[in-house]
Amino acid sequence: MSETHSEIILVIDSGCDLPLECIKQDNIVPLGLVCNFKGESIEDDFGIKFTRKEFFNALRQGEMPTTSQINSQRYVDVFRKYVMEKKPIIYIAMSSALTGTINSANIAREMVLEEFPSADISIVDSKCASLGQGLLVYYAYEMLKKGSSKEEIITWIEENKLKINHWFTVSDLNHLKRGGRISSSAAAVGILLNIKPVLFVDNEGRLTPFSKCRGRKKAISTLAQKFKEKTDPNKEQVIAISHGDCIDDALALEALVRENGNVKDVILNYVGTAIGSHTGPDMVGLFFIANER
Repeated sequence: MSETHSEIILVIDSGCDLPLECIKQDNIVPLGLVCNFKGESIEDDFGIKFTRKEFFNALRQGEMPTTSQINSQRYVDVFRKYVMEKKPIIYIAMSSALTGTINSANIAREMVLEEFPSADISIVDSKCASLGQGLLVYYAYEMLKKGSSKEEIITWIEENKLKINHWFTVSDLNHLKRGGRISSSAAAVGILLNIKPVLFVDNEGRLTPFSKCRGRKKAISTLAQKFKEKTDPNKEQVIAISHGDCIDDALALEALVRENGNVKDVILNYVGTAIGSHTGPDMVGLFFIANER
């Protein structure tokens, strides 16, 4: 029997930062990355119980959380469940350059294949993060609803994942310093001069500095400018904006981007604990499809 769209399972991790209304679908199975927060290991539940407000308020008060990958057993449990139901699985993983969690998934896949040699489990390194990864999930689910095959969905992801642009800025340079993204001296000078860095995700799926802006407003307008430069004004698309508990800045960015006239819809959401632990509060990110990154 050929697979129908209702049989394919999309496994996702909380690195994708999608809103709850996007992931509460029968064919989507979410797994939370682990945040080590106030002495506890907390699985990110996409903001249901462990709210984003609570998380970012703690960061503003000086809390310094760390993150852990999803262990193999959690993947085994999910994969086994759907393999036993004879359902094909696609896991769209957060960039391997930013987390080792895809390694856990690959180990789990091998373990399940030993038990079920005919198991149909595909693991895709998205080379994306936050709502860049979320956009891939969004488009994959749209294809799934239209009846696309597993092979068609994976082919589309592989052909388009490096077209997903990630542009973002942060407010507090200390979090980037702690994550090794910038040096202590650069952070100190940046804070003194009100420098706001603009970063992007490169083709390897790594965070990469792009430019330094004087002031927050300039940094946000730079994000909108990248969208204008890189997209076709005659082709509408769904874009995404994530934020670290700074909705007004996110809405200001949305208004600037919509001026381009080619925005069909906007997925707007908090950045989650996996990304937020490293970017800090007041991060603003813009995600869209272009010819290249």
